[in-house]
Amino acid sequence: MQDIFFCPEESNFYSNCLENFALRNCKKSECIVEFGSGDGSPVINSLLRNKFDGLIQGFELNTSAWKAANLTIDEYNLGHKYVIHNSCLFESSQPEAQYLVANPPYIPAPDNDIYMPLLFGGIDGATVTNNLLSLGYENVVLLISSFSNPKSTIDHAKYHGYCVSSFLILPLQFGYYSSEPKVKKHIEELRKHKIAFYSGDYYFLAGVLFKKCQEFKVDLSDELVQAMTSL
Repeated sequence: MQDIFFCPEESNFYSNCLENFALRNCKKSECIVEFGSGDGSPVINSLLRNKFDGLIQGFELNTSAWKAANLTIDEYNLGHKYVIHNSCLFESSQPEAQYLVANPPYIPAPDNDIYMPLLFGGIDGATVTNNLLSLGYENVVLLISSFSNPKSTIDHAKYHGYCVSSFLILPLQFGYYSSEPKVKKHIEELRKHKIAFYSGDYYFLAGVLFKKCQEFKVDLSDELVQAMTSL
């Protein structure tokens, strides 16, 4: 999704998760696929701070964000490490890679007629996130919101053979887009059905590393569910 629309704390958190769960675990020349690169700043900042010899292929639908990302990539001479396609990952040939990373759209609403339609994550906010887990990549790093049916995402991951290897949690205040009256009312309804979890103006954003279970023995799924539903 377009990180240009996210708060600085969220963008920095995404960078931190990228570094800890993907870049520093990659072996020489391994590849990463990114869904929703936005202006590219989280990945660019991470590449400038870390040694990474592989290739990151990003996918971004917003042409303005894509152009802005490429200007910065050129400025820092990162074109051999970070290539962004102005297209949708789901409609592409889906490049082979060891990691899929994303800060997917997770705003829940009755429909996409909201302030920023590209942030619409489906009726429960988890649709795009769950679709990414259906693509079959061995390692998947995602940001997951506590008000976007996190239990369904963890169950969906289990169904597709993933374990939760590691996770980080960031408390965030509702922002401009999640505070839109139509959206906030919908989130309140989801909360009544124990689909959304938040406290006052705060919710949790988790950065999660999912690994195929046959490759990894530790599973922190229960711990993640407990943390995300504690508000």
